[in-house]
Amino acid sequence: MNSLWVKKDELDKSEWHGAEATDLADGQILLQVEKYALTANNITYAAVGDGFGYWNFFPTGDAEWGIVPVWGFAQVVASENVDVQVGERVYGYLPMGSHLVVSPGSISDAGFVDMAEHRQGLAIIYNQYHRLGTEQGALEAERAIFQPLFTTSFLIEDFMRSADWFGAEALVLTSASSKTGLGLAQVVKNLSPSIKRIGLTSAGNVDFVTKTGLYDQVLTYDQLDQADAGQLTVSVDFAGNGKLLANIHAHWGDNLKFSSLVGVTHIDDRGSADDLADPKPELFFAPTAAESLIGKIGPIEFRARVDAEFAIFVKNASDYLHVENLEGSEALQSAYLKMLANEVAPSRGLMCHF
Repeated sequence: MNSLWVKKDELDKSEWHGAEATDLADGQILLQVEKYALTANNITYAAVGDGFGYWNFFPTGDAEWGIVPVWGFAQVVASENVDVQVGERVYGYLPMGSHLVVSPGSISDAGFVDMAEHRQGLAIIYNQYHRLGTEQGALEAERAIFQPLFTTSFLIEDFMRSADWFGAEALVLTSASSKTGLGLAQVVKNLSPSIKRIGLTSAGNVDFVTKTGLYDQVLTYDQLDQADAGQLTVSVDFAGNGKLLANIHAHWGDNLKFSSLVGVTHIDDRGSADDLADPKPELFFAPTAAESLIGKIGPIEFRARVDAEFAIFVKNASDYLHVENLEGSEALQSAYLKMLANEVAPSRGLMCHF
């Protein structure tokens, strides 16, 4: 059993740690990680880990080091739970490591919740595991790479539409090449087609973002002044770049009707902007939004709505996104460091296999 530990205050410091298998307590199961997706979303988990409790899901026992959470697939290889059998496969929140002990509760044919003591009080959306039977299914890589991010995209659009887009006519997104950004642009295109979609990205990603066909206007960060400042606009910032956000607020001024912060993709530039003009940015936390919407429409309807939009996204994404499979500890560690350094092209969808 091994896992990749990351130093919490120096995210580029990482090392593999091995551990002996422990005996399972009554009711516990042992999951062996098969594969997980590696995206900018995982870097966000690490960057804001202390503030949002992401380091608490898979504790190392060392206050200075943590394990980055990922989304992926695992198989039950040992079980002391009569309701969960060896050989079953699950999809859910996993450590960047080879194994995980969980304590299933609220067990149904569809899934279960990890009731481990250290995970109580943490967002339930991360503690749920979907039961998949014993066979691999279709589009598993796409599900692991995109679905957690896409659910966030879906929730942002629902939030904006429920607020009548704060009276705005346009949406500006930073990190337009990010998977969450692409997902949001897709859902807005489908469900709020009257809202103009403006994508901001780096010069090297302009061709890729344009090729997706998801944006009405694609600009580099240096071309922000070409956006229509007279149009009532809302912003969704995925980059976490304080200077860029300040420029967005200054460009639109009073015509910026709402400013939302989601995730951190530009690690070196994260932080708040000084003297930021109103409206004050509001943090969007997907688990809270999901719990709110599920409370209104129920879990079955929620899943159906997300899945319907996700099917459209996956079908279209195959035109511009390529799934790349990685295997072995060295390749997995290298992939994490490259993702951290923002050196992974947006057209690559990384699947890491143990």
